[in-house]
Amino acid sequence: MSESVARLTARLAEAAPGLRVDSGPGTLGQYAYDASNYRVPPQAVIFPRSTGDVVAVLRACRETDVPVTARGGGTSMAGNAVGPGVVLDFSRYMNRILDIDPAAGTARVQAGVVLDALRSATARHGLTFGPDPSSHSRCTLGGMIGNDACGNRSVRHGRTSSHIESLEIVTADGVRAVADRSGLHPVDPADTERVARLEADVRRLIDANLAPIRTELGRIPRQVSGYQLHHLLPEHGFDMARALVGTEGSCGVVTAATVRLVATAQASALLALGYDDVVHAAEDVPEILLWNPTAVEGMDEAIVATMRARRGPDSVTGLPEGRAWLYVELDGDDEAAVHARAAELLDVLKTRGRMTGGRVVESPAERRSLWRVREDGAGLAARLVDGGESWPGWEDSAVAPEDLPAYLRDFRKLLATHELTGVMYGHFGAGCVHVRIDFDLATDEGRAAARRFLQEAAALVVAHGGTLSGEHGDGRARGELLEVMYSHQLIRAFAAFKEVFDPEGLLNPGVIVAPAPLDADLALHRIQPLATEFAFPHDEDGFAGAARRCVGVGRCRSDAGGVMCPSYRATGEENDSTRGRARLLQEMVRGETVQDGWRSTEVRDALDLCLSCKACSSDCPVGVDMATYKAEFLHQHYKGRLRPRSHYSLGWLPLSSALAGYVARPLNLLLRGPVGKLLARLAGVTTKRTIPSFASRRALRKTLRAAHPGEPAKALLFVDSFTRAFRPEVAGAASRVLADAGVPCTPEDGLCCGLTWVSTGQLSVARRIMTRTVAHFDNGDDRPIVVAEPSCAAALKRDVPELLGTEAARRVAARVHTFTGALTDLAEPGWTPPPLPQDVVLQTHCHEYATFKGRRPADLLRRLGVRKVDEAEGCCGLAGNFGFERQHYDTSMAVADLALKPRLDELDGRAVVADGFSCATQIAHLAGDRDIRALHLAELLDPAADQPGETS
Repeated sequence: MSESVARLTARLAEAAPGLRVDSGPGTLGQYAYDASNYRVPPQAVIFPRSTGDVVAVLRACRETDVPVTARGGGTSMAGNAVGPGVVLDFSRYMNRILDIDPAAGTARVQAGVVLDALRSATARHGLTFGPDPSSHSRCTLGGMIGNDACGNRSVRHGRTSSHIESLEIVTADGVRAVADRSGLHPVDPADTERVARLEADVRRLIDANLAPIRTELGRIPRQVSGYQLHHLLPEHGFDMARALVGTEGSCGVVTAATVRLVATAQASALLALGYDDVVHAAEDVPEILLWNPTAVEGMDEAIVATMRARRGPDSVTGLPEGRAWLYVELDGDDEAAVHARAAELLDVLKTRGRMTGGRVVESPAERRSLWRVREDGAGLAARLVDGGESWPGWEDSAVAPEDLPAYLRDFRKLLATHELTGVMYGHFGAGCVHVRIDFDLATDEGRAAARRFLQEAAALVVAHGGTLSGEHGDGRARGELLEVMYSHQLIRAFAAFKEVFDPEGLLNPGVIVAPAPLDADLALHRIQPLATEFAFPHDEDGFAGAARRCVGVGRCRSDAGGVMCPSYRATGEENDSTRGRARLLQEMVRGETVQDGWRSTEVRDALDLCLSCKACSSDCPVGVDMATYKAEFLHQHYKGRLRPRSHYSLGWLPLSSALAGYVARPLNLLLRGPVGKLLARLAGVTTKRTIPSFASRRALRKTLRAAHPGEPAKALLFVDSFTRAFRPEVAGAASRVLADAGVPCTPEDGLCCGLTWVSTGQLSVARRIMTRTVAHFDNGDDRPIVVAEPSCAAALKRDVPELLGTEAARRVAARVHTFTGALTDLAEPGWTPPPLPQDVVLQTHCHEYATFKGRRPADLLRRLGVRKVDEAEGCCGLAGNFGFERQHYDTSMAVADLALKPRLDELDGRAVVADGFSCATQIAHLAGDRDIRALHLAELLDPAADQPGETS
C-alpha cells in the first residue's frame, strides 16, 4: 500500500467508519480494466453505501492528493471507468430506486441502479426509461449519465441527457449540489456561497465562448465528444443537468438522478432486412426514417456467423438472405395497424431494389433471438468464428444519418489502406457506427500503426461532419483526438469548464481534458505461452489467450437471462463474476499486480465460488470457459502439494462409489448415523446434506438385464458413475425408452468420463481415466454413444478432446449424445411416447445447456406434447462437488434460491424433471419432508412406468 493510500485509509477510518476500502492485489487487478483496451491499476477500490460516504472519500482524496474515478457496471469501451487512484464502485451498494412518480413520469435513482432494474420497476406503471444500450442488463444509470449513453432505440428516444431532470452531485472538494435545468443549487445551506461562486464562474465562461459553442457543438444527433456546453447557452436556459451528462465523472461525482420516463409502446413490429453489404443497408436509412421508427440497427455477417458457431445454428433464426442486415422497429397503439405499416414499408423498400430479402418477424421467439444477436454485438465481434481478435478504439464514430453511406464507403477504403479488417454494427438510424478492428496492440509496431489509423480516422469523420464519439464517450481512446474535431478556443473552454469544478484535476484524470495519449496504458502485451494440461485449441496463445477472451462487456453481471454467472447472482461481487475471474487470470499471466503465478492465493480465492457450471462458455459473447480455466488452475496450483480434503473425497468419487456398491446396504446404514457426519467432516463435506444412498452392484446388474432390448443395438448406452452408483433405475428407463423410440442400446458399464477429477483439477488422473475410456470406444465402432447423465456427456463431448487432444478423442466425442439429443436426432420419425403430464417443472443441467446447443430438454418436451414447460432458468446450486463442500453450502443454497427453489415452492403437484444427478439431489434437499422427487426424462418417458400428474 502506498503512503498516500495509507493516509487516505486512515483519514476515512475517522470520517466514515465501516466504509469498505479494498487495496489487495486481487481487487486492484480486477478493477484495472473496463471493457476497453486499457489497463490502469488503481491504488484502492471503495464501495460507498451513501452520499455521505462519497463526500468523505472526495474530501479525503483532496487532502491526500489521490485521484478519483467513479464506476458503475465497468462496461465502458473507451477507458472511461479506470483510473490511477481510487475507484468508486457504485454498483455494489448505491443501487436503490429511491422513488417512482407515475403521475409526473419521473423516477429518482441512485447512480448504481442497473438499467434493467429500473425498467422492471417502472413497467408496472406502463413506463420505461427511453435510452437502452445493449448492455442494459448490467450498465448503471450513473455510467449512462457519465458517457451520455443512447442505445438501440435512440432514433426515437435520443441520448440520456434528453431524459435527465436533475443530478445530485458531489464536487471535487466534497460539496453536495443539485444540477437541474436552471442551474446549480446547494444541498446544505452552508455551501450556498461556494455553489453560487461555481455557477457564476461557469456563466462567465459561457459568455466568453458563445461563438464556438454555438457553431461547433450540437450539430448532429449523436455528437457526444467533448463537453456539451451548448446546454448552458442563454437560449437553452442554463441547463446544468444536461451539461454535466457526458462529462465522464471528470467534473463531479453523480450520486443520484431524477430521470424522465416515457410510455411503453402498446404494440410493435420488427422488420429484418437483408443486404449485400452495410453501405447498401445505410443507403436505405433515410427512407426508413420517414416512417418514424423506434430503432434502425445494422450489423454485418461476421457477428451472425460467430453467434451461430458459438451457440448453434438455431441461435439465429428469421434473418433473410444477405451479408448485412437492418433491424427496423415500428411501434404504435394498435398491433394490426403497426404490422400493416411494417408491411407497407417493406413493399416500399423492395421497390428501391437494394435489399436481398426482407420480412416482418412475427414470432416473439425469433424477435428475441434477433435482438440478442444485436445486443451481444460487441462481444461477438471481439472473438470471431475464425479465432481472430478485434478491438475497440474507433468503435463509436457518428455522422448525420444521411451522410452515413458516403462515410462508410470512405471508412472501408481507409481500413483497406491500412490492411485492417473491421466488424461493423451499430445504430444506423442515428448515423452511429460501432466497429471493432483487428489492431495489433501487443507490439510497438502494431501500436504505432493503430495510432496512425486512428488519427486518419478522426480526420475522416470530421470531414464528413461527424463526431469521434456517438455514445461511448471519449475516455482514453479518443480524448487526445478532440483537437482534430474542435477549435483551440473550444478545447480551452473545455479545460476551463473542468477547472471550475475540479481545479486540482483529481476527478477521472486522463479523459477529455489533458487526456492521456491514446496508446498509453494499453492492456494487451506479448506473453510466453504457458505449459498446460488442457490444449486450449481455439486460442492462439493457449491458456493466456483463453483468459484474454474476456474483453469486459460484463454480460456475466446480469441478474437475469441465460444461466451465467450463478455465483455473481448470489453474491453481487465482481470477484465472483466470470469477468472478475478472467481479469485476475490475465493479471496472473502478466505477473505484475498478481505476482505468484499458478501459486496465487488471490486467483485461488476468486475461483473458489466458481461452480464450474460451464454456462459462461455458452452465455458469454466471447466464449470464456471459466470451468476449464479453473480446472487448469487448480491442477497447477496444487501440483506437488496437499489438496483440500474434498478434492480427494469427492474427486475420487467414481472409484469409491464403485467399491461402495459391493457393500451398499451396511454402508448406507452407517452413513445415516453419527459415523456418517464424522466421515463427512473428515472429508471436507457439509453435514447439512444427506449423503445420497449407494446402489448395490446387484441392483445395477438386475436393472440392465431387465432393460436389454433383445434386438441388435443401434447405439451404446454409457452407464456413467453417478447413474451406476446412485440411480441405476435411470439406466433401465433410458434403455427402455430408446428401444421404444427405435434406438435399442447395448449398455457399457465400468467406464468413466473423468469429470470429478477435472472439476477438482486433478488432470493427470483425469487424463489416464479418459485415455482408457477413449481406447475402449475408439475400436472401429461408429455407433452413437448415449449418456443419461448430462455432466458426463458434456465431459466426453468437450473435456476429453480438449484434454487429450488426440484424433481418437475427437472421434469418440463426435459420437456422444445426451439422452435428449438421442431422442431428438436418432428416434424413429413416427415414435410417440406414453401420455405425458400437461405441465412440467424442468431443471436443465448447466453442462447440457452450455455444451449441447439446440438439444435441450425443454424443446423436446414441447415437441412431445407437454403444454407448459416451466423451466427454472439457472444453476441448481449443487453443481457436482461444489454444493457438497462444507465452505460452499451457503452459496449453493443462495444460488438455488434464485430460480429453482421458487419453482418448487409453487409446485402444486406438477411433475419435476431433472436429468442431472446434482440437480435431482438438490431438489430432494430443497424438498425436505415434502413428497417431491425429480424424475429423469427417461423415467418420465418410460413406457413401463406409471406417469405422474395429470396427463394430456
